[in-house]
Amino acid sequence: MPATAAEHARLRLIGEQRIPHRLVFDGTVVGGLSGIDYDARSGTWVMASDDRSEFSRARFYRARLDYDAAQFRAVKLEAVHLFRQADGSTYPAQGGEVADIEAVRVDPTDGSIWYASEGSGKLGLSPFVRQAAPDGGYRAALPMPALFRDDPTHLRGPRNNLSFEGLSFAPDGRSLWLGMEAPLYQDGPVATPEHGAVSRFTQFNRSGKVLAQYAYPLDRVQGMPAAGRFGDNGVSEILVLDTLHLLALERSGVQDAAGHFVFHIRLYIVEVDGATDIVGYPSLAGADYRPLRKRLILNFDSAGLEKVDNLEGMSWGPPLPNGHRSLVLLSDDNFSDDEVTQLLAFELLPASD
Repeated sequence: MPATAAEHARLRLIGEQRIPHRLVFDGTVVGGLSGIDYDARSGTWVMASDDRSEFSRARFYRARLDYDAAQFRAVKLEAVHLFRQADGSTYPAQGGEVADIEAVRVDPTDGSIWYASEGSGKLGLSPFVRQAAPDGGYRAALPMPALFRDDPTHLRGPRNNLSFEGLSFAPDGRSLWLGMEAPLYQDGPVATPEHGAVSRFTQFNRSGKVLAQYAYPLDRVQGMPAAGRFGDNGVSEILVLDTLHLLALERSGVQDAAGHFVFHIRLYIVEVDGATDIVGYPSLAGADYRPLRKRLILNFDSAGLEKVDNLEGMSWGPPLPNGHRSLVLLSDDNFSDDEVTQLLAFELLPASD
């Protein structure tokens, strides 16, 4: 897509489907779905859960989504696969390396599955990116720079539960983009209702070499939490649009007086060209750099939906009959009675339409 077309692209909502709360499928509890990707080879969709093996072992589902340009008709789960560690065992709920899987992608070259875990600062576990076979069996781990290793002093490195959230292949499949949800400790404070923050987007080749890294400007928290309650804003997913642009999904979660979350979601087109490559910047606090530029493509507060939940997954789907691209977003219900698992299908309208 040419730069001018990307800059003026728009989205049109096709429809919504939901998966029943805590649906039991093939002996597992469906929920916590935080990553989604389309597998063109099989015509199925891969959906990963961020369940830390508490309800069921770390896993991903395969499903079929029935939609076209006119209607989103159905979601049908077809299979579930458990992610495996290098020794063939599943990820544990406690002790050992607990996985918190926040993003998943189907490898365009061979159909394998790549997934990102944001680790756990509380458990001293660093975030990671790994490759699995189509059935979840372990294949490889992507080497990570020291910048992303957990630091028990909490002076550097990723914050607990605020690290790897976005993962996407470049159009040619030769590199991957990895998006941080929030700032590293040394890059400054997290977003508040008064000010934004900055996170890092990193491009790796398939062997783990860092090709480039950029600073992404985060919005402030969209709303004011009730007294004594919580509010945050961060990147919940990224998706490559073309060689010069990404999509970035920003999510604010704001608690009301009863502790229920209200989510404010914005989708941005991000331009890579012109931003400073910050590879080698140990800290962004006080540093001189040009951040990535972004343009709002959709504010979900005005998307015409009855409810917008905790959107964390985003994937291109098959082309629509008119040749336009389709886009699907997925929400993580956190296994909470207050939240839902929703899938939203959109049509990407080019600038000329």
